[in-house]
Amino acid sequence: MISQESLKRHGYNLNTAYEAVFINKFRSILTALGIIFGVAAVIAMMAIGNGAQQEILEQMKMVGVNNIVITPVAELSHQTGQGQEGEEGEGGDSQQGPTKFSPGLNMMDVESITSIIPDIARVSPEVVYTAYVIKDGVRRSASFSGVMPDFFEVFGLELEEGKFFNNNQVKNGVAVCIIGPEVKSRFFKTENPINKKIKCGGIWLTVVGVLKSRLISEAATKDLGVSEFSNTIFTPINTLLLRYKDRSQVQPDQNGSTFIIIDDFAMSSSANQAALQSNQLDKIIVQMQNSDNLSETASIINRMLLRRHNGKKDFEVKVPELLLKQEQRTKDIFNIVLGAIASISLIVGGIGIMNIMLASVMERIREIGLRMSIGARRSDIVFQFLAEATIISITGGFIGIVLGVVLARMIMQFADILTIVSPISIIISFGVSATVGIVFGLMPARKASRQDPVTSLRHD
Repeated sequence: MISQESLKRHGYNLNTAYEAVFINKFRSILTALGIIFGVAAVIAMMAIGNGAQQEILEQMKMVGVNNIVITPVAELSHQTGQGQEGEEGEGGDSQQGPTKFSPGLNMMDVESITSIIPDIARVSPEVVYTAYVIKDGVRRSASFSGVMPDFFEVFGLELEEGKFFNNNQVKNGVAVCIIGPEVKSRFFKTENPINKKIKCGGIWLTVVGVLKSRLISEAATKDLGVSEFSNTIFTPINTLLLRYKDRSQVQPDQNGSTFIIIDDFAMSSSANQAALQSNQLDKIIVQMQNSDNLSETASIINRMLLRRHNGKKDFEVKVPELLLKQEQRTKDIFNIVLGAIASISLIVGGIGIMNIMLASVMERIREIGLRMSIGARRSDIVFQFLAEATIISITGGFIGIVLGVVLARMIMQFADILTIVSPISIIISFGVSATVGIVFGLMPARKASRQDPVTSLRHD
């Protein structure tokens, strides 16, 4: 138990410390600047790191969990090096073997992946076109995708209203669709779209569902294989292949270009894109049951498709989750470096406190001697000067917290970088600032307590 006398002594010492700090306000503020900027920098840097982590988590939700994305690519042309099949003959003509035919990405690839690859949760093929949509005289272009019901589960898409496709609609290619929120706002501004008709590419489709709105960045759509769905009309893949066009049945003409027209449904390609138009599918998403063997499974799928496509590398296999985790590790390292640099400011601030307190001890030697001559103990002197250092560091910590939150908001406002100030960052930075004040204030406090009272009273 602490005695009443000890409480009174500590109360008096604390009041003395407050007076010493606030009498020299300007010097105290200058002393606290290192702590203020250090705490602000730590909070701002941790806010940037939290924002980056949140973006990664959101992107992981967008690309789905444990997904492998397969997309068609135009095979790069290359010249065969000189060998047995490519050597020049006696007449100087080079001998080249016939070009191998590749069927491109198709539904047979989907069946092969489903039957051969183990531990698969879902396989979702996708065909994408751009089509003109017409309703009540309004004509707009929109993305038109043929998908399986698993597509919505793979990417975690939810319905605002209506229902997903049922087995009968998928199997028989029924003319139904699910629309994105932007399509709803354009064509169904004042009415409920469920069970209403909308003309897409010359065929009337019945709306059975509307997707909930969700923001997807342009980087996610391009780099991570995420489909932009806000301005998209989704229909069962069999509906698109049967009622519209199956690209695997269209071959490039002699000029090496393909042109497809189905009423208001059109897509063309130049010669360098002709190879892509022979693909029946634009994308295959393979969702695994767990992420333990994602890279190994992707490698197996790559080799299997290479054999199915007669050795032509006209596809690309990507693992978005691994790309995101690699990006997250890079950002984590970057954030650790930034946090370490910001933390140096706290150490510099602590050194500044120690220097100012040492100078204060030298200035107040007579005061120290007077207090000790009238009965103050060494512990009282230590407590007084340690309290002064702690008050400065804690006050600087509070100001730094406010400044750090303001900086985080300004960064998000003007630099367009997501920042999230977490309570843990405030607690850590404030705790460190208080600790710095105690640690670096201890040496000046002990130096003050060791002054000889008689010598101190004679000090000029």
